[in-house]
Amino acid sequence: MKIYIKGIDDERFHRPLRLIGNLFFEETELCFTEGDATLEAEFFIEENNDGVSIKGFLRTEDGEEFVASKDQQIASHIEGKDHLRQVKNTLSYVYLTMLQDYTGMTQKWGILTGIRPTKLYHKKRQEGMPEREIHRMFKEEYLLADEKIQLMKQIVERQLQVIPDIDSLSNEVSIYIGIPFCPTKCAYCTFPAYAINGRQGSVTSFLGGLHYEMKEIGRWLKEKGIKITTVYYGGGTPTSITAEEMDMLYEEMSETFPNVENIREITVEAGRPDTITKEKLDVLNKWKIDRISINPQSYIQDTLKAIGRHHTVEETIEKFHLARTMGMNNINMDLIIGLPGEGVKEFDYTLSESAKLMPESLTVHTLSFKRASEMTKNKHKYKVASREEISTMMDHAVTWTNDHGYAPYYLYRQKNILGNLENVGYALKGQDSIYNIMIMEEQQTIIGIGCGAASKFVHPETMKITHFANPKDPKSYNDGFKHYTDEKIKILEELFIKE
Repeated sequence: MKIYIKGIDDERFHRPLRLIGNLFFEETELCFTEGDATLEAEFFIEENNDGVSIKGFLRTEDGEEFVASKDQQIASHIEGKDHLRQVKNTLSYVYLTMLQDYTGMTQKWGILTGIRPTKLYHKKRQEGMPEREIHRMFKEEYLLADEKIQLMKQIVERQLQVIPDIDSLSNEVSIYIGIPFCPTKCAYCTFPAYAINGRQGSVTSFLGGLHYEMKEIGRWLKEKGIKITTVYYGGGTPTSITAEEMDMLYEEMSETFPNVENIREITVEAGRPDTITKEKLDVLNKWKIDRISINPQSYIQDTLKAIGRHHTVEETIEKFHLARTMGMNNINMDLIIGLPGEGVKEFDYTLSESAKLMPESLTVHTLSFKRASEMTKNKHKYKVASREEISTMMDHAVTWTNDHGYAPYYLYRQKNILGNLENVGYALKGQDSIYNIMIMEEQQTIIGIGCGAASKFVHPETMKITHFANPKDPKSYNDGFKHYTDEKIKILEELFIKE
């Protein structure tokens, strides 16, 4: 969809206009000179001492016109980026209103296009805004549907039950350890993940660098007396490496990280059932790690084949029972709504199969066409459900989880997500993942260790975020892991060490 934008000269407004357009059309192209656009959107922005007033006109090729306007008060003490944000939100409000009228589509998340809507809820709560005022803000200023506001409220309340001290954990850190190998690469995946077969040299070199990073980061945390809240082994698939390599990794953690026995939660993703063995589960038990993920994604064999997962449905079930009998008492499973060839019937079958296993937590993802994934590059090969079907599947997931005793405890959203929906983590009581909450709500520093691991440094007082990423390919990581470790420690020094 090509849209001609008039009256907007400031380039800082282009991105929010593009994001709002993408909620309605698969690919939105904005142009700022008259031409062969399908739609024309003209805006009149008037700023004064009291705030901003924006009026918009949306015109079609057939001469139809849709009009919207909004006056937004902005307090005089609000300046700079905060002032600009309010003007952007007002512009987005006007644009979204016109596009809803034009298309007949209602966006239940309103003008919110960010990944972490509950973070904004927490921010307003921490500022002392009453709950009623938070809800009014989301409804009237952000145009959220009541059901999305209630979902956020439910999640924030659950998070405060799970981590009552969430507001005071900025002086601690969590650690993400990235292991970039998998049996095969899934079609929808953009994580740093390399097929492990034939790469033993790369794996060995990588693990040497990983041990070095763990040792140095652990030493620094010990010296400075900084606690670790959670540790999360992700990837890739961390159980792609051998049982012996896993054992050595957890031994390194135990010896070099401070007070490992007091870490609130340690998770190891074992997402690909074809990587799980009795020997590897023995290693997890040895180091008292009992929270793992075993991810079916779907219980339809043809779907697994289409997306490049080379395990069987039976293998998922078999490995789940093996893990359960060997003492894994906090198992997460991931499901994906909208996988190629699947509709409501197929997803309902997947839910019915999940009921037979009843994992402690269940994350329901909505398929996202990520830019670098094989699925996005070859969209013509992958037929996915309509927006209406996707919405119905999500409704069925909400009903199913509620009926089976699960409650939502975290959510996040992605660009190009089908149906403009969300990914929601559900858990039985007391089985919520603390790491998932901390990474989504950005209440503390997450130190990323390993290939492709992204660090997110949160200033303990200002909460300002600094990003730092290790390289995604094993060779670059192997060549520079000492440098990347030193750089992270420098940032940690600036954040945590007061003069």
